[in-house]
Amino acid sequence: MNILLIETATSICSSAIVTDGNIVACRATDKPNAHSTMLSVFIEEMLGETSLTPRDLHAVGVSAGPGSYTGLRIGVSTAKGFCYALGIPLVAVPTPLSMAALYYRQHPAYHGMVCPMIDARRMECYTMMVEKENDLVVARDTQADIIEKGCFDEWLDRGEVMFIGDGADKTRDILGIHPNARYDTSFRIAAEGMTDIVQQRLQHGITDDVAYYEPFYLKNFVAKKSVVHGLRD
Repeated sequence: MNILLIETATSICSSAIVTDGNIVACRATDKPNAHSTMLSVFIEEMLGETSLTPRDLHAVGVSAGPGSYTGLRIGVSTAKGFCYALGIPLVAVPTPLSMAALYYRQHPAYHGMVCPMIDARRMECYTMMVEKENDLVVARDTQADIIEKGCFDEWLDRGEVMFIGDGADKTRDILGIHPNARYDTSFRIAAEGMTDIVQQRLQHGITDDVAYYEPFYLKNFVAKKSVVHGLRD
């Protein structure tokens, strides 16, 4: 089975192709505002690298959010386009869950909890609490948190919590004072994190409606006045 994975929920644009559980090609860039220009290029390059055609794909996994409104729209619309044209299933994975899965995949010896943190600007982050026994367990589902002293003590008092993601660094001075707080500043979100989750959901027949699926924005979009010079109100 060949699965295309798309991750565009944050500032990093990432994509991968998984064949029978193995990652056979991957691409990523943190170049600003590259999602709209690079995602299709990445997919074309990976198909060429693996000698696959779009019709060889059996499913598409996409990062569901929360995260960047624009990034999520680009990723989900691309995923839905492939699924609709090829008649293949769509599997949307919560972005924080994908992040936690990737961290555990990269660090099999780690047995504490993982708290993915997606920067939501100012001192707010989208977070989730995840632990791993035999499989991933969502201990607390995604929510928007205002980061302040003591806000994660409920979890930190239970044991180690690894904070990862682009929202983790800005919270370190506040949360890092707890002895059980851990940080991995080297972690980078990537499409590969969805690999096992997408495969498991496909095996259990859990897919999303290609026609009606929408990203999980969590917060309502607020349009801002253009700051481009030369434009009038």
